[in-house]
Amino acid sequence: MVSPSASAGRAAAPRRRWVRRGLGALLALVVLAVSVCGWVIHQNSYDLREEQVTITGGRQPLKGVLAWPKSGRGSYGLVVFVHGDGPIDATDKTFYRPIWEGFAKAGYASLSWNKPGVGGAPGNWLEQTMEDRAAETVAAVAWAKRRPAIDPRRIGLWGASQAGWVLPKVAVRLPELRFAIAVSPAVNWMQQGRYNLLAELKEQNASPAKVRAELARRDKTLELLRQDASFEQYKAAIGDPRGLTPDRWGFITKNYTSDASRDLAAMRVPVLLVLAGHDRNVDVADTEAGYRRALRTPGQLQIRHYPGAAHALVRKGIEDSKPKMLVVAVAAPRSLFAEGFLDDQRRYLQQVR
Repeated sequence: MVSPSASAGRAAAPRRRWVRRGLGALLALVVLAVSVCGWVIHQNSYDLREEQVTITGGRQPLKGVLAWPKSGRGSYGLVVFVHGDGPIDATDKTFYRPIWEGFAKAGYASLSWNKPGVGGAPGNWLEQTMEDRAAETVAAVAWAKRRPAIDPRRIGLWGASQAGWVLPKVAVRLPELRFAIAVSPAVNWMQQGRYNLLAELKEQNASPAKVRAELARRDKTLELLRQDASFEQYKAAIGDPRGLTPDRWGFITKNYTSDASRDLAAMRVPVLLVLAGHDRNVDVADTEAGYRRALRTPGQLQIRHYPGAAHALVRKGIEDSKPKMLVVAVAAPRSLFAEGFLDDQRRYLQQVR
C-alpha cells in the first residue's frame, strides 16, 4: 500500500519539473532581452563627441551640434551640413550620425543646426529663400573658422536634395572651400517638380486620364505662381489644396524659379556628386548632365552611383517597407544606407586632406 505522503510526492514532481522549465524559459527570455538591448545600445553608439553650440553672425542665432572625432585635440577639418527640404533638426532625427562617424574617422568634425523654427530655434524655415539659406551657411562657416580646434583651410560642405540650390551659391562666395558633397541634388526646381510628379504617378500605376489631370493642375499652379497669386487665390482656382498650407505656398512662391546652373558654372570647388538608382524625387540623369556641363576643370567632379538606393541614399528595399525601416533604424542604423555610401564619403575626405 502506498502511503499518502508518497502519493503527494509523486504528484508534486511533475509540478516541480514544469516550474523549472518555466523558470528556464523565463531566464532565456531575460537573457535574450538583455542581449537585444545591449545590441541596440551598441548599434546606436558612435565614435563621436557631440557639443551643443549656438552659431552667431547671421540673421539670427542657430542652435547647432558640432560632432567631433572622439580622440585627439585637433586641428580638425570640418564638414558643414546643409539640409534638404522639411523641418529638419541638427541630427536629422539621428540620420546624420552614421555619416558624422565616417567623417570623424577621416579626421573631420561635422557642424549642423536646427532649421529656423525647429526644436525651439527662432524663426521659420518656410520664410527662407535659397539665398537666405546660402547666407546662413556662409555665416556658419565664418563662425566655425574662429573655433581654435578647426583647421580653416580644410572646410567643406555636405548637402542633400534641396541643398542642391544652396551649395553652389555658398561655394561661389567661398572659393577657398576644399570640397562640396552633393547628395541627390536637383538643378532646376520646375523640372525637378515635373519629374517627381510623373515618377509618383507611374509608381501608382495612374491612368492616362489621371496623368493628364495632374499635369493640368500643375500647369495651372505654375500660372498662379507667375501671377504672384495669394494662397486664397490659389485655393479658389485649384480647389482642394491637398494639405498645402499658406506658409508652404509662400515658400514655393519665393523659390520655384530656383536653378543652380549659373552658380554651378561659376564654382571652382571640387565636388563629389552622389546619385541614387531609384530616385523618384530627382531626375539623376538630368542632374549628372548638368553637373558635367558646368564642372569642366579636370579632376573637379567625381561621381558615385548607388543603384540600389532611393533618394535619401537609404537602401530601396528598406525604404519601401515602413516596418523594416523602423526596425533597421533602431537596431542597425548604419545598415540603412546603400552599400559603400558611408565608406566612399570617408575615403573622399581622406583624399582631399
